[in-house]
Amino acid sequence: MSAGLKGIRFAVIGGDDRELYLISELQKQGAYIVGVGFEKADTISGITLSSSLEDAVSQVDVLLFPMFGTDERGVVKAKYSESPIILNKKVLESIPARVPVIIGFARPALKSVAENLGIQLIETAKLDELAILNSIPSAEGAIQMAMEATTITIHGSQSFVLGLGRCGWSLSRMLQGIGAHVTGVARKPADLARAEEMGIKAVHFADLEDEIGRAEIIFNTVPYQILDRVMLDKVVKDAVIVDLASIPGGTDFEYAQLLGIKALLAPGLPGIVAPKTAGRILAHIYPQLILRHLTTMNTTCKVEV
Repeated sequence: MSAGLKGIRFAVIGGDDRELYLISELQKQGAYIVGVGFEKADTISGITLSSSLEDAVSQVDVLLFPMFGTDERGVVKAKYSESPIILNKKVLESIPARVPVIIGFARPALKSVAENLGIQLIETAKLDELAILNSIPSAEGAIQMAMEATTITIHGSQSFVLGLGRCGWSLSRMLQGIGAHVTGVARKPADLARAEEMGIKAVHFADLEDEIGRAEIIFNTVPYQILDRVMLDKVVKDAVIVDLASIPGGTDFEYAQLLGIKALLAPGLPGIVAPKTAGRILAHIYPQLILRHLTTMNTTCKVEV
C-alpha cells in the first residue's frame, strides 16, 4: 500500500460508479475519505458518510466533485444519493480558503462566485494528462454505441470524426484499427497534416458541408453546434451520429429526429462504459495534482510567515 496520501482528508461528493472505484484507490494510497451522496450504494468499507455537503466541508482538506460538475442550478450529479446535493453560494461561502475544490467542468456562474470568494477552483477535464487517458474509454464507448446503432460494420464504413483533439485522435486511431475509412475534420493546419500522415482523409471544417454527404457514421467531439440544419440536410438519412461533446452537444437533435437521422448524445462515457478504468484514471491523476497543490500552498504560507 502506498501512503502518499496519508493524513489527507478527502470529501468525495456524488458522481457515479467511477467514484466508487476512485474511493477504493485513494484509500490504498492512505487517504481518509468522507463520502457525500452514497446512501444508496452498497456498503463502502472504511469511509465516513456525511449527511450533507455543508457538514463535509468542515471535515476535510480537499473537496472532490464529479467530472460532470453541476447543472445550471448547482445540483451535483449523484447516482447514489437519496436527496439532491446542491453546491450553492451558502456552501461555497463555508469552504475554508485552504481547501481546494477539484471539479471536472465548472460552469461560468460557479467560476464567478469562486473567484469572488477566493476559492481555489481546479478544473480537471481540460488537463491533458487526464483528458488523454479519458479519451480511451470515451472512444471505446462511442464505437460501441455506433456498432449497436448501425446496420453496417465499422470495418469498411465511411466514419467521420469531427474535431481532432485528444478524444478525436484516439477515436480516429481506433476506427482505423477496426478497418474504417476515417475522415478527420479539423481547422488547424498541424492537425490536418497529422491526419494525412496517419493515412486519414483530412478535411477542413470550411469544406465539411461538401464532404458530409459521404458519411455513414459521424462522431462529433466539438462542444458547439457543428451539425446544424444546413449540415444535417446534407447527411444521408440512414447515417448514425454519436455526439461526444458535453451537454447540449454539437448537433441539432430535434432537426435530426425530424429528418429521421439517428443521433445519440453520449457525454460522460468513461463513467458509463468503463467505470473501473475511469475511477483508476482519476485516482492516478488526482493525487499528483493535489500533492503539488498542497506543497505549493505550504511553501506560500511559509514565505508569508
